[in-house]
Amino acid sequence: MQPGNYTRSLEFLLLGFSEDPTLQPLIFGLFLSMYLVTVAGNLLIVLAILSNNHLHTPMYFFLSNLSLVDICFTSTTIPKMLVNIQTQSKAISYAGCITQMFFFLIFVELDNFLLVVMAYDRFMAICQPLHYAVTMNPWLCVQLVLVCWVISVLHALLHSLLVLRLSFCTHLEIPHFFCELKQVIHSACSDNFLNDFILYFVSVLLGGGPLAGILYSYSKIVSSIRAISSAQGKHKAFSTCASHLSVVSLFYGTGIGVYLSSAVTQNPHTTSMASVMYTVVTPMLNPFIYSLRNEDIKRALKRSLEGKP
Repeated sequence: MQPGNYTRSLEFLLLGFSEDPTLQPLIFGLFLSMYLVTVAGNLLIVLAILSNNHLHTPMYFFLSNLSLVDICFTSTTIPKMLVNIQTQSKAISYAGCITQMFFFLIFVELDNFLLVVMAYDRFMAICQPLHYAVTMNPWLCVQLVLVCWVISVLHALLHSLLVLRLSFCTHLEIPHFFCELKQVIHSACSDNFLNDFILYFVSVLLGGGPLAGILYSYSKIVSSIRAISSAQGKHKAFSTCASHLSVVSLFYGTGIGVYLSSAVTQNPHTTSMASVMYTVVTPMLNPFIYSLRNEDIKRALKRSLEGKP
């Protein structure tokens, strides 16, 4: 049998968090609860924005896209893990693993780029208020989202095609609850130097670049807010950025935390526990951050729940 055909007939074993059968119901209940809260919370944000004409602005257009992406982000990993716990099986097929990895990479990068676009929107609103309405027109907003999608799909396609060239032999246990790219690469029995090089290079490029853009935008925003004479004006300008800044801090903070934990410790289970923060907890908390800190969202949610247009 050819190595390529043999590889494609294999299965990966997702070891998850614990092999203790007494903990499985607890893990199942915990992650099911977090998944349902994530889907419901983000869906409420999207429905509130769609149903309220006052929220049909660039800022809320990007927020609705972020909420939809967060739903898809968690849906690529959690349902499969819940099914495996329920069926008492750790297996995922080769095709299923590559597919899960592909869509996970798409949605994690979409989260990344949408946060940059939202930072640019806040930069234009606060630093260039007279040009905001003309610059941030609906067509530009759609174009920005499309660019985010194109880059994210190309990024995921690059890594997926590089993984397809690898051969996998016998050690197919992945100490994670989903097919994480780095773990899949290191499970291969063929040379993975190119995969590792591209992984780190692209991570720095697509991780550091957007973060630098966000930091630059907020440096300009802070300078503009400091130039505002009235305290009320400063508070209003800052309040429009507070929610986004909180989400940015949570997303990049947890992502960097996962990277540092994998670099410091060689225990893969510790890394998988840390990755829960940005793969599950962050998408779950985003709706709460925006709804608690944003008066427009709170009013829209209240009207939607009361059935008012």
